[in-house]
Amino acid sequence: MRPSFAQIRFHLLAAVLASALSACASLPPPTSELAAARQAVTRAEGADADQYAPQDLGVARNGLSQAQAAMSSGDEDAARRFALAAAADADLAWAKSREALATAEVNQRRGEVSQLRQRLQGEQP
Repeated sequence: MRPSFAQIRFHLLAAVLASALSACASLPPPTSELAAARQAVTRAEGADADQYAPQDLGVARNGLSQAQAAMSSGDEDAARRFALAAAADADLAWAKSREALATAEVNQRRGEVSQLRQRLQGEQP
């Protein structure tokens, strides 16, 4: 006796569902994502993001705290999402801080060039 379409469909659906569930269960805990987020926050702090990008750094710190809380409560998917977002926010804070420092450096050098030009123009006969 041949199985009916409904039976085949049921078995296929059950196989797909079992496969999806096993894929979700096989993901490792997001410890590397949490470590990367911590490192990104530390890197941003080291680049003076507290001064140059305080809002972005605050968002990153908050996201890291949420990731740690989610991990503690056993919600690994949320912990992974929060950790990835925290790392991205911390990287943004780092980049903004580096940009601000580079802009300040350029402005300082432009001022020095301007002063040198003025001196040179004053020395000419």
